[in-house]
Amino acid sequence: MPMHNGWLPREGLTADPIGRLFKKTALNPVVTLAALIAARYTQKGSELSILHETAFKRVKYLFYWGLLRTISGYLDAGALDNWSKDTYDWKKEIVLVTGGAGGIGGHVVRLLAEKGIKIVVLDVIPMTFETSKNVHYYKCDITSPSTITSVAAEIRKDVGEPTILINNAGVARGKDILGASEKDVRFTFEVNTLAHYWLAKEFVLSMVKENHGMVVTVASYAAYVTAPNMVDYAASKAAAHAFHEGLACELKTRYNAPKVRTVVVNQGYTKTPLFQGYTNDSSFLVPSLEPESVAEAIVKQVLSGSSGQVIAPGFGAVLSFFRGFPHWLQNHVRNDNKKLMEKWIGRQVIDVEKWKTDDESA
Repeated sequence: MPMHNGWLPREGLTADPIGRLFKKTALNPVVTLAALIAARYTQKGSELSILHETAFKRVKYLFYWGLLRTISGYLDAGALDNWSKDTYDWKKEIVLVTGGAGGIGGHVVRLLAEKGIKIVVLDVIPMTFETSKNVHYYKCDITSPSTITSVAAEIRKDVGEPTILINNAGVARGKDILGASEKDVRFTFEVNTLAHYWLAKEFVLSMVKENHGMVVTVASYAAYVTAPNMVDYAASKAAAHAFHEGLACELKTRYNAPKVRTVVVNQGYTKTPLFQGYTNDSSFLVPSLEPESVAEAIVKQVLSGSSGQVIAPGFGAVLSFFRGFPHWLQNHVRNDNKKLMEKWIGRQVIDVEKWKTDDESA
């Protein structure tokens, strides 16, 4: 499964490729500076700048904005990596992917496996595709800390100590607050949030000792804005996002491991069985994503060896400002989202009524 190459994404002509083109041209200070230099030092450019004074001023504004954006991006990258450099030897790294038997996680596994990287998959369902020898599957209920500990011992014996943890597994129940059972809510939080803690407790300690590794947290657009019938899902993803931010902070300030990278993924609606029946009517600004597109974005960030945030589609960056919007606008957006889950029939791989927590099993 090769990486997708081409100007247009799998999703076709949407706001994303247009936005990328705008960033590479109008918001590229190198491009706008060249235009300004031409206007200042060439006869033709000087004539045009006089004839089109307003346009010339806008080019200057774009240059300053692009320069500010470039400087901010440089500072972002440095701060997220704690101004420290690290090297990844992909022949030695071991990547653990939860929920890697299919869906987005499955595509992440395929892409990394094709590069010869050792992969460990934790999932409750069997693999849904053929794998190579460098992919090691373990059936594991990640809501159970005791099971994680037991399986982790097998992983260390068979494969080695994972250096990259991708918390990808996620569930959605699609019920409203009053209609969701206790187990519906607990299961959602156990998989989408609490499992991140149990897996971190098991595998991050070795990363801290080596001051090397990476933790990827797959959150969602829902971490910023919720909708009827997905309140528990959105709350669990908001908590996962907070977990990512807190982990990054503690790695530097508490564990003295500034080279352990952290990545958060905020993706929009993705066409996986989990969200079958989801209604998306913003196909241009917020197109429905193919699982391969999200997986590629994750893999590219992992292979960069740097901390960061993956937002797909790119328009979702606006949502990071959502809490600062006026309440009338926030309420309008949330209320308008009522249609998103009306026809939702997402796949469930576990019978929640038969699911038991560690405390219940004891």
